[in-house]
Parts: sequence; structure tokens; C-alpha cells
Amino acid sequence: MIKSNIFAGLTVGIIALPLSMALAIGTGVPPELGLYTAIIAGIIAAIFGSSKVNISGPTAAFIVILIPIVQEFGVTGLLLCGLMSGVILVLVGAFKLGNLIELVPYPVTVGFTSGIAVVIATFQIKDFFGLTIENFTGSYLDKIFLLFQSFPTINLYEFLTASLTLLILILWKKSKSKIPPALIALSIVTLLVAYFNHKFGLNIATIHSTFSYEVGENSGTGIPPIPLQFILPWEFLKPEEINFALITKLLPHAIAIAILGALESLLCAVISDGITGNKTDPNKELIGQGITNIVVPFFGGIPATAAIARTVANINAGGTAKLASIVHSLFILVSILFIAPYISYLPMAGLSALLLIVAWNMSEIKHFKNIIKTAPKDDIYVLLTCFSLTVLIDMQVAVAVGIGLASVLFIKRTIELYSIELVSENKTLHPDLPKNVLIYDINGPMFFGAAQKAMKTLLSSSDKRDIVILNMKNVSMIDMTAMVALKSIIDTFAAKNKKLILSGLNNRVLKKLERAKFDYVTSFSNIEDSLEYVRHLENIILKEKA
Repeated sequence: MIKSNIFAGLTVGIIALPLSMALAIGTGVPPELGLYTAIIAGIIAAIFGSSKVNISGPTAAFIVILIPIVQEFGVTGLLLCGLMSGVILVLVGAFKLGNLIELVPYPVTVGFTSGIAVVIATFQIKDFFGLTIENFTGSYLDKIFLLFQSFPTINLYEFLTASLTLLILILWKKSKSKIPPALIALSIVTLLVAYFNHKFGLNIATIHSTFSYEVGENSGTGIPPIPLQFILPWEFLKPEEINFALITKLLPHAIAIAILGALESLLCAVISDGITGNKTDPNKELIGQGITNIVVPFFGGIPATAAIARTVANINAGGTAKLASIVHSLFILVSILFIAPYISYLPMAGLSALLLIVAWNMSEIKHFKNIIKTAPKDDIYVLLTCFSLTVLIDMQVAVAVGIGLASVLFIKRTIELYSIELVSENKTLHPDLPKNVLIYDINGPMFFGAAQKAMKTLLSSSDKRDIVILNMKNVSMIDMTAMVALKSIIDTFAAKNKKLILSGLNNRVLKKLERAKFDYVTSFSNIEDSLEYVRHLENIILKEKA
């Protein structure tokens, strides 16, 4: 068991090493920050999380949401956002809200992931074709315009490098080899680029030629070959810059990171549990992810969550315990210490090809098409809305609107499950029913929307019968709005000298009504007792008339 987990950890480490750098570059920060994230997240999330096989680190899903933060607030703002999102995730897990996040409708998550995939793929066009763009910022449409405008600056050698990487990645995956495609593709392309750059002076861009670093007294280009350094996420800010206004500006971004991180990590847990048969505690998993994102910024890392592709690779390689995730982190740490100068020669175009594959894998194109073809119209509208907002406007807006739409859909469909039905006319159900009695069966939860429906149905009845029985045996819950509506119905009936009887209330609903001072309302545990009471009233009335 130990050997299989060590092997799985090494396998995932080989996959995560270039991918973590590519994801950091895609976010707009130096590649080593992605490596630091993978090291810390792989250890902390494994220790404090619930899943035995999940591998955490930087993920492609975060790229879209992190780029605007880096552009507006810099790396320091990104670290603070990550720290704040970690606190939010811990609170979500501590208050047992993990189960609610799992209930986000499928069209919402597909809309997010498909939109993210499109944006990531678009952002890789610049490095894939070696385009010269001085200021690659603005909205999605602005960036599309810049890409088209800059196509005359295409670098043929960068394009060939990216195309060769992409071709090897695709073909090697089809070979079903256990060796990760990224290792083969990037190794071959890196050696070729190093040779041609040296022999012919082609200047194909690499991590070494693109990034520089300054860590203490050490400086250089490429990946710094030094261990993790403890920093304060806010150390590059002046004391007067750390204020409530800054926190207010960063908070919406932190909430979006926390929501997306929670969705991604719990989706990963669902997938891994389906493969392994394990049972992940969603709240403990979120607490683990929260602690991870609190710790990561103190080592310069970017926000992290559970990574689906790396988790599946871990399971397929034989990973069954948290040891595999820890080994994967240690492998990346050792790589930084001993082979940083070599991995610094990875070509930027090759990494862009790797991210294109990542974007394709997360695009959910089959599921997207399936929803469009087969889903109800409401689901299609939600899917297209989340997708469009993610691509065209902002991930932060898309998350807020997506969660809002999920809530509206839930309420709408819950109301549709609710029904109020007149059953007193059915003589087979109630053959000896007194003539002056109406019986309504109420089914489903009674909350604000359903309560209004019930009120309209009862008050619009033109029947002149004096007694109405509400059979509430199948009412699972009642909220404050429904109780106010119910009290209004009771008062209206009383004003018309009619009587309302409640029947079949469960203990939870009954206690709520008692706390709301409904003690004066006549209620019985079942419909038979209610009818017996009605007959008793009839006998009293007949005796009085006699």
C-alpha cells in the first residue's frame, strides 16, 4: 500500500510540476507561485481535508477569476484575496453549509466550467502563436479584438513549438501509456527549443527568458532554486494602505473564489468517491480547503482547490491514501531545489498548448450539447446565462447570478411540487361526509410562494359551506410567510362565521404553529378525528334546533 501511494504521488507530481507553472503564468503571476501553491496545498489539504485521494493545488477554474484581481490589485491583492477566501471556506464548513453547495444545479456548474474553458483557451492564443501584444488587458471582447489586430505579428517558431507540443500531447494520450503525456511532450519540446535557440539564435520564449526573481539577496531569471520562503501576504503594502476600504474592494473577489473553490473541491470529491467508493465529508473537506487557502498566501502561493484531473490520475496510478498527495508535494519541492535551472527552459508556447488541452478537458462540451438538446427550457436559459456571463463579463458576476438563478429555480420547482386539491367531492374517499363540509388536501412544503397559492384557492371558493378541513398530512414544513397567510385565512373565515380545521399536522409544523400563538385553532392528528369532531358539532346543532 505504501509503495503504491508513493508511486501514485510521484506520477501526479510529474503531471503537476509543469501544470502548476502553466496555471500560474495563465493567471498572470510568476511560475514559481504555482509550484509553491502545489507544495503547500498538497500537504495541508490532505492533512485537514476529508478525502483520502483528492490532490489540491492551483486549478484552471481559478484563472478567469484571478486575472482581474492581479491586474487591479497586483500579487499582494491576490494573496489577500486567497487568505480571505480561506476564512470564508472555513466558516462555510464550520456552519455545515457544504451540503447546500452540493445542491447547485448541473446547468449552473456546466455553464461555469464551459465558460471558463473558453476564456482560458482564448487567453492561450497569444503565446500559442507568439503574438506581440504590449497590453493584453480589458474585457473579453477587447482581448479578442487585440488578438485579431496583432495576428500580423505571428512568430512562426513559437507557433511550431506550440503545435508540436499539442500534437504529442494528443497522440501520446491515445497510446494509453502510463507515462504522463505532459512529461513526454514538454521534455521533447524543451530539448528541441534549447537546441535551436542555442544553435540558431531563434529566441523562442521560455520561462528563463520571460521571468526574473528577487528573493532576499538572491536574484536571477527563471525559477528560483531555493526552498519556500515565509512572507506576510500584506508585507509589500504600506500600513496606511491596509484599511477597511481595501478589504471592502477585495471581499467580493474573495467570496467568488470561495464559492468556486467550494464547488470545484466538492465536485472533485463526488467524482473521486464514485470511483473509489469512499465517502467524503463535504464540511470537513471545505474546512481543509479553507485552512489550505489561509496558509498558502504566507508562502506566496495563489488560491488552491481540489484538482479533478490530478485526483483521477492519482486514483488510476494506485493512490488510496493521503500519503500520495504529500509525496506529490515533496516531489515538486525537491524538483525546485535540484532541477529549477532545467525546468526554467520550458517554452512558453509549450505551456500554452498544455493549457489548451486543460481547457478542452474541462469544457464539458458533450454535457453542454446534451443540456441544449434534452433539458427543460429553464435549465437551458440558466446554462446559457452562466456561460455568457462567465465569458463576456466577469466570473464574479457569473457566480453571483448563477447562485441566484439556482435559488430561483429551486423555489420555482418546489412551488410546482406543491398542490392544494379539493377531495370532499370524491364520495369514494368520504362517503358519509356532512353536506356543509369541504376537505382540501395540501401536499408539499408551505412557504411564501405556496402559501399565497393556498390562500387564493381557499378565499376564491364561492362555496357556502360552513366548515373547511385542511388535510396537512403531507406538509413537510411551514415558514413564517405561510403562517401569516394561514392566520389571514383563519381570520377571514371567522369573519364569515366559517370554521377552519387543521388535520394531520406533523410535530415540527405543530410546534411552529404553537410558538406563533395558533393555540386557538382547532386541529387533529388525522382526518378521521376531524370528521368525528364535525359530526359531533352537527349533533349539537341539531339538538339545539330541536
